[in-house]
Amino acid sequence: MKAAVLHQPKTPLVIEDVAIGKPGPHEVLLRTAAVGVCHSDLHFLDGAYPFPMPVVLGHEAAGVVEQVGSEVRTVKPGDHVITCLSAYCGHCEHCLTGHLSLCVEPDTKRREGEEPRLLAKGAPMNQFLNLSAFAEQMLIHEHALVAIRRDMPLDRAALIGCAVTTGMGAVIHTARVSPGETVAVIGCGGIGLATINSAAIAGAGRIIAIDRVPGKLELAKQFGATDVINAADVDAVEAVRELTRGGVHHAFEAIGLKQTAEQAFSMLRRGGTATVIGMIAPGVKIEIKGTDFLAEKRIQGSMMGSNRFPVDMPRLVDFYLSGKLKLDELISRRMPLENINEAFDELRRGELARSVIMFEH
Repeated sequence: MKAAVLHQPKTPLVIEDVAIGKPGPHEVLLRTAAVGVCHSDLHFLDGAYPFPMPVVLGHEAAGVVEQVGSEVRTVKPGDHVITCLSAYCGHCEHCLTGHLSLCVEPDTKRREGEEPRLLAKGAPMNQFLNLSAFAEQMLIHEHALVAIRRDMPLDRAALIGCAVTTGMGAVIHTARVSPGETVAVIGCGGIGLATINSAAIAGAGRIIAIDRVPGKLELAKQFGATDVINAADVDAVEAVRELTRGGVHHAFEAIGLKQTAEQAFSMLRRGGTATVIGMIAPGVKIEIKGTDFLAEKRIQGSMMGSNRFPVDMPRLVDFYLSGKLKLDELISRRMPLENINEAFDELRRGELARSVIMFEH
């Protein structure tokens, strides 16, 4: 099969032939239909996060099941599915207490000594975050995907696999935004827009979008932002405090920078919560005022929206098909796998919401 391979950080992806194995007892082979180009991939591509090389990147995907292992009971050949990088074992403490996204048990991967799922020129190819979606096929554990309705377009379904699940989950599961509360979202890329849309669905009373790109702020209004702040022109923290007369109940950081994480905490009202969704580079430390804790302000992380994806993703599909969830507006471009490096160049420039790699079958 054709796949986009990363051999060294800060080098272009190379389209190569990669061999893929047959499903083990709890594994599923699927044909990839669409993959979103996510900023999380860019962190690994540009070397901000280390990962064993060579590797096939990609993690925001949807496709069609081709084969299933002997013990698989959740999907069957022909099913349309969405994948999720936070594969879960189902029996650890995190899973048994409903925190599936925190599972780190190795059961969803092939064990040492077993044949790897991916091979190139006879040598093992590393699988990325349980998935490796920038490829014509994927071989993954059955707890890394969920079946969805067949009337759901797969290019839009792919975005649910990361951006939408992350944004929606951060609002609903991690922060538990209540109707009428005020929300600020820093960063209006794919995840930020999904967070804004989710805050609107949750009934937030005021939703303030913050970015430095005017086009993204205009897009944020379509997703439910009631107010927009161009951080290139004003102090975002002061602007939020002025708009809300003291700060917001919830601030979401959707970029992954030290400065914006600190801003999210600073723009809270007394008793408010800042939720950091973005991937902050390893080793970076966040500085906040200790006296703010006396005002019962909180800062927390969110891993893939604290998702329970086998339940959440089919519901998000229903939200889209009923007109509540905006996915069409998230997709800026559709392109073949051969154009993947162009998609990442656009992502670096921060000009577009989401590019989607499409596979023809």
